[in-house]
Amino acid sequence: MHISSSWRAVAVTAALTLAGSSLAGAGYSSGHRDSEWVGTWATAVTHGNASGSTNLGLTDQSVRLVVRPTVGGDRIRIRLSNIYGEKTVTVGAATVAKSNKATPELSDIDPTTLRTLTFNGAGTASMVKGSELLSDPVNLRLGNLDDLVVSLYFPENTGPTTFHGSSIQDNFVGPSNLVTQPGGAAYTLTRRCCWFFLSGVDVETDKADGSIVVLGDSITDGTASTFNANNRWPDQLAERLIASADKRDKVPSVLNAGLAGSRLNHEGSEPSDNGAFPGFNEVGVNSLARLNEDVFAQTGVRTVITELGVNDIWMSDDSAAEIIGALRQVNAQVKERGLRSLVTTITPFEGIGGTDSWTPAKEATRQAVNSYLRSSKEFGGVLDFDKVLRDPAAPSKLNPAYDSGDHIHPNDAGYQAMAASVPLDLVR
Repeated sequence: MHISSSWRAVAVTAALTLAGSSLAGAGYSSGHRDSEWVGTWATAVTHGNASGSTNLGLTDQSVRLVVRPTVGGDRIRIRLSNIYGEKTVTVGAATVAKSNKATPELSDIDPTTLRTLTFNGAGTASMVKGSELLSDPVNLRLGNLDDLVVSLYFPENTGPTTFHGSSIQDNFVGPSNLVTQPGGAAYTLTRRCCWFFLSGVDVETDKADGSIVVLGDSITDGTASTFNANNRWPDQLAERLIASADKRDKVPSVLNAGLAGSRLNHEGSEPSDNGAFPGFNEVGVNSLARLNEDVFAQTGVRTVITELGVNDIWMSDDSAAEIIGALRQVNAQVKERGLRSLVTTITPFEGIGGTDSWTPAKEATRQAVNSYLRSSKEFGGVLDFDKVLRDPAAPSKLNPAYDSGDHIHPNDAGYQAMAASVPLDLVR
């Protein structure tokens, strides 16, 4: 039923079978008979910005990227993306390892877990413009919610990076090839913004129960949550799923495809109508254009949760009909692929800064969309985040207990309340 959502993994497996024994030494064995590959961590990627470091790219530099996979497994592989690049990118070396929990430095790795990554059996690889790169599997046992550190070396200028611009996680950049260094001191630059070129991590496990992909905006991306704490609501949903499972149970992974500023009907580079947002490449393409890369290409996807629409209201003053039409189209395409399609209501934003960012007319649009979603029978389920986060005394505003202070993004407690409200039987 879900073969179409796993086309990448199936295609790779088929190609390697046909290739015969030449790649056997690279670790492409079938593994345990009941094991399967599933995405355990992912992020949405975009084009480098029009200026700054993501435009200049990386030259003779290493990056050390910290992620937290959701479900564990016996083997892992990573996915790199140059889909928004402007030229071929050379990966000079790559490693994975677990974080060193004995030190406070997030850039330090546990050297006993260090694994060299290869690509088709080679230690270096090229990603041509617009392409992706899947590593060979490596044996590395990951537990549920274990931190993973991916280190990549780029010997030649990459040009504008394909990257995720709101990691809410410290990542690190340093000169020359540092991918095998246990300590992170040589990574002299801390970047609080970005995961560079890394788009996903897969695990092979006999506990796989598919993946849940959350297609969202900054509220899914975790804007205003605590840095380095994994308090985004999809993170906390994964924690609930794992905590509630019996040891014998299979647990779905949760893949966060949130992208700060994402809109259903507009490009990220498109300025807002009220002038409060100038437009940036890192906000990405319109959400319908993101489906093939950010959702359908994920490994083992079975459920899709769509959390979108608030930016179309406050930035672009779209009508309820325009927003509903786009959400219906997302739903139709998700269901056409045999996947479960869930949707969330649009949360309050009165008080957000900027002239005319919130108006009574925009609030009426939000209410109209939410009313439609609550009554619609088209979706596989509705997560009523508006009900969870709104102020009972002023429903057009966030509950002060959940307001990060900007009046649109929840704080850690708000993200926790969102995750706690999700019926687990609806996403298992």
